[in-house]
Amino acid sequence: MDQTILEVEDKAIAETQRFFVKVYGWMSAALIVTGLVAVAAGSNAEFMNLILGSQYFFIVLLFAELLLVASLVSWIMKMTSQTAAFVFLLYSVLNGLTISVIFLLFTTDSIASTFFITAGTFAIMSIYGFFTKSDLTKLGNLLLMCLVGLIIASLINIFYQNESLYWITTYAGVLIFVGLIAFDTQKIKKLNITGNEGTETDKKESIIGALTLYLDFINLFLMLLRIFGKRR
Repeated sequence: MDQTILEVEDKAIAETQRFFVKVYGWMSAALIVTGLVAVAAGSNAEFMNLILGSQYFFIVLLFAELLLVASLVSWIMKMTSQTAAFVFLLYSVLNGLTISVIFLLFTTDSIASTFFITAGTFAIMSIYGFFTKSDLTKLGNLLLMCLVGLIIASLINIFYQNESLYWITTYAGVLIFVGLIAFDTQKIKKLNITGNEGTETDKKESIIGALTLYLDFINLFLMLLRIFGKRR
């Protein structure tokens, strides 16, 4: 009996590990697409003039991003896995276009070094979230409430341009997204349904998990770039 239980547990652990390989695979693919698009757009003078010279064009890009990510989160279970993957990658393309302006604001070396700092931090916190036995639910709920406050404060500071509030939201944002990486990793691990490997549901679960961690990574990167980025 004990041997059977151990075999079932080992099988479940192996399946969870394979699931996370798919999650990190989709996340990595989206980050690569975003990076390549951002570099290409950032080095294109005509596109930079368009995005900086037309406020409406930038707003349209942001609206399209929000529409795509909202549709993916809300209706992913009604989509095929192929459609969900397409929407996710299309979102990563649009995100690359919108963040391409960082190449006008910061030096390429500081962007690259900040990316590696973000990648290292992400790896540590995601590993912690995967292996920890502690329940991070209460911490995650607190971080989500703090995130709402961060968004509100950031929107307010768009109008006030207060430097103190800028740095408060920056360091608070770093702490929030570092914690969310661990929380979201554990949440994805718990939500994974053992036994449905290879099904449509399994594929869509891996995409939504990848999207969650992708957003954590991008937001942490942008917060750290405020700190470590060297302005041109």
